[in-house]
Amino acid sequence: MFGERTHYVYIVGNATRTICVGVTNDLGRRVTEHKSGEIKGFTSRHDVNRFFYFEETDDISIALKREKQIKGWRRSTKLALIRSTNPRFRDLADK
Repeated sequence: MFGERTHYVYIVGNATRTICVGVTNDLGRRVTEHKSGEIKGFTSRHDVNRFFYFEETDDISIALKREKQIKGWRRSTKLALIRSTNPRFRDLADK
């Protein structure tokens, strides 16, 4: 359908597994921003630049609800979500 766009909910982290949840409509651009430290605040202060997990949808409202849901989870639940598809916490952006 015209105007549809893919949206991504993602989890990024660092070597010590500090994690951050976000949403974007351009995963490639967001990877570049995190890798280069362009995103100011928490992500640049904690060197959060490894992509551990992502989901995609063509509905922005679903993406935003999912982001909010994941952000509300305990850290252990977020880590379990990552482990479900990426048990070694590899940087998916390296692929």
